[in-house]
Amino acid sequence: MTTVEKIGQQAKEAAHVVAQLSIQDRNQILLSMAEALREQKSAIMAANQTDLENATALSGPMRNRLTLDDATIEGIATSLAAVADLDDPLAGPYENWEHPSGFKIIKKTVPLGVVAMVYEARPNVTVDAAALTFKSGNAVILRGGKEAIHSNIALAQVLRSVLTDHQLNPNIIQLITDTTHDSVNELLHLRQYVDVLIPRGSGSFIDFVVTNATVPVIETGAGNTHIFVDEDADQDQAIEVIVNAKTQKPAVCNAAEKLLIHEKIAAEFLPKVASALIEAGVELRGDDQAVAIDGRLSLATPIDWDTEYNDLIMAIKVVTDIDAAIDWINAHTTHHSETILGKNPQHVADFMNRVDAAVVYQNVSSRFTDGFEFGFGAEIGISTQKLHARGPMGLPALTTIKYEVFGDGQTRH
Repeated sequence: MTTVEKIGQQAKEAAHVVAQLSIQDRNQILLSMAEALREQKSAIMAANQTDLENATALSGPMRNRLTLDDATIEGIATSLAAVADLDDPLAGPYENWEHPSGFKIIKKTVPLGVVAMVYEARPNVTVDAAALTFKSGNAVILRGGKEAIHSNIALAQVLRSVLTDHQLNPNIIQLITDTTHDSVNELLHLRQYVDVLIPRGSGSFIDFVVTNATVPVIETGAGNTHIFVDEDADQDQAIEVIVNAKTQKPAVCNAAEKLLIHEKIAAEFLPKVASALIEAGVELRGDDQAVAIDGRLSLATPIDWDTEYNDLIMAIKVVTDIDAAIDWINAHTTHHSETILGKNPQHVADFMNRVDAAVVYQNVSSRFTDGFEFGFGAEIGISTQKLHARGPMGLPALTTIKYEVFGDGQTRH
């Protein structure tokens, strides 16, 4: 049996343990984990420093996502503690009804079982995933990227030590420390033990997981996110929203990557928004029409329109009308978050009804696509598919159902 298989077997065994814990026990352990992270922050930051020293190839925004400092660890611990305040996703009341022959059917909410997370250089996901899967009664297998391996090991050790301190099986939370492609490939086929796999990372990484996995996958995260500025948009408000959506945190999946501008306002609006974006440090690329209007833009290549930059880069296209904007977005979307800035009720309704994305906005920054911002308390990821879960996934997305039937000797005729 390989190491990854052994981890899968151990997770399956541990899943039965965590599923039986009371909500009081689960919450108390989460609070203990939050406190342990604060107590061990020096060791965590030392491990993170090793990762930062090795991560010479990462861009500035990606490096920021990797960094664990005092404020970041405090934020992670606070978020973990906040999970303890969320409602129990396994609690009733459950739907129930009686069959004509007299037996009772109860539709019960239960954990998924073993959840595997495969993700890149984001050590906060190690804690977020552990907290949410534990709260929902699941065991978790974590496989982070090589850039964050020392940070992930330190974080996982803290969480597992708390489980041990509470006389629980530490294998409720496990980290795969092999950062080779072999460990990912093996995990993608661990159907005997893994109930669902959730990848988080770049579009190409998620595509690889979805294409190659034989375990069930919830597709998440890739965000080739568009903003369309309609002809009647409040231009000052639009500039504020666009700059926020692009620059507030550029290396995340809900950051804006593409800007579409109605041709009737392009000559007036494009130079203004370009100035604001350039001042904020954004490199701008554009189609022929956009470049003709503002020579500060470099000419976009065909690959630009399908690229999730995760960086301070944005591509701008001029479109003829609302229909052209919708058609373009649906041809290039990753089904994450799409935005219209404008006031025309019919145009807004068309955009909302016809754009195929998990979240569609009017006059709001796409940076709000987030479980916490949506009132879910936290999220395990943002699903861009349509089965089981879509959009920001909170605790209920980590559960499934089973039917319990109680009778008195009924037989079917």
